[in-house]
Amino acid sequence: MKSLLLIFLGGGLGSVMRFSLSKWISSLHSHHFPWGTLVVNVVACFALGWIIGLADHKHIISPSARLFWTVGFCGGFSTFSTFSNETLYLLQSGFTASLVLYITLSLLLCVAAVFGGLYLGEHL
Repeated sequence: MKSLLLIFLGGGLGSVMRFSLSKWISSLHSHHFPWGTLVVNVVACFALGWIIGLADHKHIISPSARLFWTVGFCGGFSTFSTFSNETLYLLQSGFTASLVLYITLSLLLCVAAVFGGLYLGEHL
């Protein structure tokens, strides 16, 4: 039961942070490219890697805190369903260059962010 509460609380916090950061980033421009979701996904991937690095390699985060931050917070903060919806929108709207750029940047930056966070968590 404690695990479910940790996941619930972390997920709620992550969701509020996702909404707030995405809206703020999106308000900085008027282009159809979904910068807010891209930034959130990269930050979520970096945070996930960093937390896992701190928990699994440095052993400075308890299993309960790891659960709160990885499954809860990062799960609520991640926006892959929004990414998928925005990808479909770009495809259906004929924004081919933005579509290719968005998919490419999302994959490359998010994988690199997980690696960077993991590296930082292991070596800090």
